[in-house]
Amino acid sequence: MKFAVAPPYDRGAPADPRFMTELAETADRLGFESLYLSEHIVVVSDYERLHHYTPDGDIGLPDDTPFPDPLAVLGHVAARTERLRLATSVLILPEHHPVQLAKRLATMDVLSGGRLRIGVGVGWMREEMAALGVDYSSRGRRTDEAIRVLRTLWGTDPSDFAGEFFAFRGARCFPKPVQPGGVPIHVGGHSEAAARRAGRLGDGFHPLGVDLSVLPELTGVVRRHATLAGRDPDAIEVTLTVSLTATDPAFVRRATAAGVDRLVLSCRSLGLPEIRAEMERIAIEHGL
Repeated sequence: MKFAVAPPYDRGAPADPRFMTELAETADRLGFESLYLSEHIVVVSDYERLHHYTPDGDIGLPDDTPFPDPLAVLGHVAARTERLRLATSVLILPEHHPVQLAKRLATMDVLSGGRLRIGVGVGWMREEMAALGVDYSSRGRRTDEAIRVLRTLWGTDPSDFAGEFFAFRGARCFPKPVQPGGVPIHVGGHSEAAARRAGRLGDGFHPLGVDLSVLPELTGVVRRHATLAGRDPDAIEVTLTVSLTATDPAFVRRATAAGVDRLVLSCRSLGLPEIRAEMERIAIEHGL
């Protein structure tokens, strides 16, 4: 099992350079595999409560919660760590132009020595997408096409692409990512559509807000669609987010048996001393 950590957004931690530096350096020192950050470009007041991971559909945070650009924060963290992988869960892919994003991600991968991984999702806040001029109804198709654009620009030179949303000919995009095959792309989400997308296009699947009891059904969808696409289903990693304080050896054994490759430990509401103590406990229990 690989262990990752996610900072407490409810404490404003991702926008606190001291907090993020200490968290990342602690994770690096203790042998944690990666650090995960989330994204909202804007949170629109009075948004329709469609959030799928809370009972009332609310995001569970005040509208003015700091959501700094995750790639900028990961760049800061990269300069202060040596082995820690840098990840998103999730980057709202239809809100980004993939040609520009391909350059940003490749640059980060090169400067970090090949430590970048991105989790992507289609997004759920209709008002946020409207503020960015993105059509909500086509966000799934746009996400699929954006993944293909990223892989095209990272994998071929010169690159040609002709799709519903994006098109170019003879594009030369350098530097290329350090990692063979480009920056790994994991698909986040709780739905069968996300599972199908992970099987067809992803290097990993990150089911969000999903209990272990329903995980086998979703990973079965991933595997079926990977096979249909001529891909190796065993090569697709499964990542699950759980509470840092609720993670004990018995749960880790259950998650491993369910096919989970990585646990992202959420530090919601915790301060740095509590986080460090819990991370040290997990490092000892699992021999990190």
